[in-house]
This record gives sequence, structure tokens and C-alpha cells, in this order.
Amino acid sequence: MEFVKPGVYFWQGSEACAEAAILAGCRFFAGYPITPATEIAEHLARRLPLVGGVAFQMEDELASIGAVVGASWAGAKAMTATSGPGFSLMQEGIGYAFMTETPCVVVEVQRVGPSTGQATKCGQGDVMQCRWGTHGDYSAIVLSPNSVEEMFTLTIRAFNLAEKYRTPVILLSDEIVAHMREKVVVPPLEELEIINRRKPKPGDKAFFGLEEVPPMPSVGDGFNVAVTGSTHDEYGIRFTADPLVHRRLVERLNGKIQNHVDEIADLESYNVEDCDIGIVAYGCTSRALYDVVEEAKAKGVTVGYVRLRTLWPFPEKAIKKLAEAAGKILVPEMNLRQIFYEVQRAAEGRAKVIPINKIGGGELITPEELLSKILEEAGKSG
Repeated sequence: MEFVKPGVYFWQGSEACAEAAILAGCRFFAGYPITPATEIAEHLARRLPLVGGVAFQMEDELASIGAVVGASWAGAKAMTATSGPGFSLMQEGIGYAFMTETPCVVVEVQRVGPSTGQATKCGQGDVMQCRWGTHGDYSAIVLSPNSVEEMFTLTIRAFNLAEKYRTPVILLSDEIVAHMREKVVVPPLEELEIINRRKPKPGDKAFFGLEEVPPMPSVGDGFNVAVTGSTHDEYGIRFTADPLVHRRLVERLNGKIQNHVDEIADLESYNVEDCDIGIVAYGCTSRALYDVVEEAKAKGVTVGYVRLRTLWPFPEKAIKKLAEAAGKILVPEMNLRQIFYEVQRAAEGRAKVIPINKIGGGELITPEELLSKILEEAGKSG
């Protein structure tokens, strides 16, 4: 078995994601090449056979997510990686994974859309699709790295959350973070928290209910289990005419995530209790925060921020806390207002929420642009 050794590496974001997946226990990858996510597939195609895993290039993204779901039910930790158009094609399969409580990881490396858009340029336009892309009532877990180091740590966390809550988890990256190179520190394997799905005991039959997160058998373990995307009871038996069966199932599927928002939602915050201006940011755009805070302070403006590592479930408590201190909250995004509306909703009128948006060409919102907006809203001259 050729696992990456503990140490310091200079990795591309995609490489960090692939190596983290292997350490988390991923042994199956199915995907279809697409810019700017292809490097993840390429790296796993080289590395998975060396650790007893398999990587498949499927005929399209529909087949990819289907293969991932099947591999998970066969007992493997499984993942795929794609970008906007491929992610759109995967939505029905992702919905099936939610309904069948199939743990898996979908890495989505954002580029500029809609449609084919600007395939090689960075954007952040897929945020709401990650939450609402498939149909019906469901709750998504979506993680958002802003560095190569976090591509590593959050990939492992994505697998852990998928296994713990028996649900698909989306790692929402972007072209900038996936393609840049930075230092990554790989700790010894024994220092990593690795969570595996709970297996059933002999005699267990309720694999879709009774408990918030029921145990999950694998095909070939000797259990009689039906897996269907239709409404089903706790034994997996299809019931499509009974409203109570559906209500009980879907309320539990949502509840197992919504009841644990405080455990799932993760963020980085600074100076949120004592600031003139607040900022809520995520992904590559949030990398402008750190210098701006110091530069604004030098000009007499105190800035606090909430940097989202988890987009969904949305960390409302942290936003409310920021809104109570800051008179204004800026939301920089490489889209036309997506998280902005969530921040506005969570702030509940406590602070004025101001969008800063830029789309096209992969042009980042620069620290200079962010600082200029901070000073403008604070009534300071540049």
C-alpha cells in the first residue's frame, strides 16, 4: 500500500484533495473529464490502484454518480469530481443518494457559467445549486475550502460527514483554489480522525428508520435490504400512497442534518463582537480578507469577518452575532448575489447587508477593491 507519508508537500489543490480522499478511505472514483476538475480524476487514476482502489472514467456524469452510489452500497467509500455542467447532470443521482441515504462525496470545482460559460475561468455561481439543485425537500451539507491546505482537511471532513450522517456531501471548490499550489502539512495517519459508517448487527432489519442515522449494510453482507428512491418505510419497502410514511421519512432525512447544525457548520471568525464593518466571505474570494483587515485598521476602521468553511447548513448564529456588532456587512462574491441573500435573511435587519459582486473572466475581487468599499461604507477617504 503506497500511502502518502507524513510531511510537508507543495501541492496543487486538486492533488491535495485526491491524497486526502485516499487517507480518508476512498477506494472508488468514477468521473468524466471536465475543466477545471480533471486533475482530481487524473491524480486518483494514478494513485488509487496503488492502494487497492479503482478509478473509472465513465461515459458521462450521469453514469459517474450512479457508479458512485452503487460502489457505496457495495461497501466502498466513493467519490466523484466535476464542474458546473457535469454537476447539473448529476442532480438526479444526488437526489437519489439523499433519498437512499448513500454516503458519498461530490467535489464541485466551480467555473464561470451558465452553460459552458468560460470553462477555464473561476466563478462562484454554483452556491445555490449545491443547496437546491435536486428536487424535493432535502438538506445539503456543502463545504467551502479557501486554500490548498483546506482542500486537504475539508476533503477528509467531507468523507467523515458523509459516513456519519449517511448522506452525500459536496465539497464546493473553485478554479483558483483547485489549481493553485501551496504548502500542505500531512500529519501521521493515526492523528487523523477517520469516521466509518455504522454497520448493522445480526438480526437488524430497519436500515431506513427508527434511528436518526440507521446502520448501513453492504451488498453481500447477508442482509435482506431493498434500496429505492421512491418513498419507503424503515425497512426499505416502497410506500408511495401513504402520506404518513413519506412525512416520517423526509422529516428524518432533514432532521438528521438540521438537528446537528452546530456540529456541522464550521467557520473562521475574527473580531465579530467589536467591529465597525463586517464581512462574510468564502472560497477564493475570502483570501482577500486577511490583508484588508490590517489595512483598514491602519485607516481607522475596525473590520470583523465570518469566513464560511460550511455553506450549508448555513451558520445563522454566527451571522446574527456579527450583525449585532457591525452596522454594515459586506458580502464579496464572484456571482450576482447568492450567499448575500442568506446573510441578509440571517441578519434580520440588525445590520445593512451590502453586496460586492464581480463576474466574468475569472477576475477576483481584489484586496484593493474590498478595502475601497470598506472605507466608502465607513465614510473614510482612501
